Amino acid sequence: MLGRFTKGPSEPRAEPRVEPIVTLPVAALSLAADIESEGDGFLTLKVELHRHLIDRFNLAALETASKDEILNEIRPIVREFVRARAVPLNARELDRLTSETADEMLGLGPIEPLLKDDSITDILINTHKRVFIERRGVIEETAIRFRDEAHLLRVINKIVSAIGRRVDESSPMVDARLEDGSRVNIAVRPISVDGPLVSIRKFSKNPYSLERLMVLNSIRQPMIDLLRIAVQARKSILVSGGTGSGKTTLLNALSSYIPSRERLITIEDAAELQLQQPHVGRLETRPPNVEGKGEVRQRELLKNALRMRPDRIIVGEVRGEEAFDMLQAMNTGHEGSMTTIHANTPRDAISRLEQMVGMAGMPMTHESIRAQIASAIDIIVQTQRLSDGGRRVVSISELTGMEGNVVQLQEIYHFVRREVTPEGKIIGDFRATGIRPRFAPEAATLGHHFAKDAFNPQVAL
Repeated sequence: MLGRFTKGPSEPRAEPRVEPIVTLPVAALSLAADIESEGDGFLTLKVELHRHLIDRFNLAALETASKDEILNEIRPIVREFVRARAVPLNARELDRLTSETADEMLGLGPIEPLLKDDSITDILINTHKRVFIERRGVIEETAIRFRDEAHLLRVINKIVSAIGRRVDESSPMVDARLEDGSRVNIAVRPISVDGPLVSIRKFSKNPYSLERLMVLNSIRQPMIDLLRIAVQARKSILVSGGTGSGKTTLLNALSSYIPSRERLITIEDAAELQLQQPHVGRLETRPPNVEGKGEVRQRELLKNALRMRPDRIIVGEVRGEEAFDMLQAMNTGHEGSMTTIHANTPRDAISRLEQMVGMAGMPMTHESIRAQIASAIDIIVQTQRLSDGGRRVVSISELTGMEGNVVQLQEIYHFVRREVTPEGKIIGDFRATGIRPRFAPEAATLGHHFAKDAFNPQVAL
């Protein structure tokens, strides 16, 4: 072995342990089919092997190593590891395990297997000692760990430096993204008391469509038809919901109905929208530099976007004074624009928008702000993450104007909970309220028609 990556005398080298760190389903590991399909057993083996390796290697030296050097260094250790645990792998499987482990050591270390697992939607790192994942809406702890805080910080710096950002004591929070588009939030000392906290919202390799969301029981066909027609009829849509409720996923799905001939400009804090149209311009905010200069906020990007001749503007999330410019754009020739907002109900979304417009410091009365909102927004789609981990479109409402000083909302579809099973699963129905959207006649002139029973409140969708 080369020896320059393993620990020296000052860092005692851990001897191989015969007892496994986590219990391996050895019978499953013996099946080549499990290896080929990245079964849970093979993933568990890689996790355990990675834990074994980070105890033995000088991780700082690995950063300057090539893959061939790492392969030469770890190949005998992997053989010794597999032999000690009596895991039956053939030569091809052993080579694959060695190669993938080297890739992970060059990549993001212990969490690399989790990033490759498509069933995982979130990776939550609570200091170097504990790593949690969310799979199918349920959070569970993994056996993965980092060797120490310095190891985790090296991985963090690899993430943020790739997009030209930094995180340290003077700038202890950062939003970043991985190469595949996954969204990352990082907090380090001193604001993170016990050590670095990292949250990764994984980027779906296959963008969700509304039809795929229907298979997942998040929405129903008549609701899909309503949203599709609203997008094609250039109705401005606000997607509202709490954290992790599926707002960005839904926004991505809605954007697929925008005609390919239209020019789209997207504005985000961390670029994660997956628009499929050919004519898309992507803009991303920028934090201040070390001297506190150079910050580019969403409001500046929105103003600039208006000069880029967009047909529609899509804002990943409206959260501040840029709400005023967003409403102005929707009211002045950019109908059909879309954005998301954090709110628990459609009525709360309107109140939050009103507060955000007030942050812009414009001399406007509450009545005029509400009139702007009522004129700019056509549809509010409310998403919710339920207690069983399922995500639902729980309400689709239409803004119909002002009555006095109040913005008028009429709900078209909603989700009705019926019961909760002993296992905690929520059972319910999607139902229409009986109200037809006011834009239905306009949509009909464009050739878009709703099904006969689409708004029948007596029929479960």
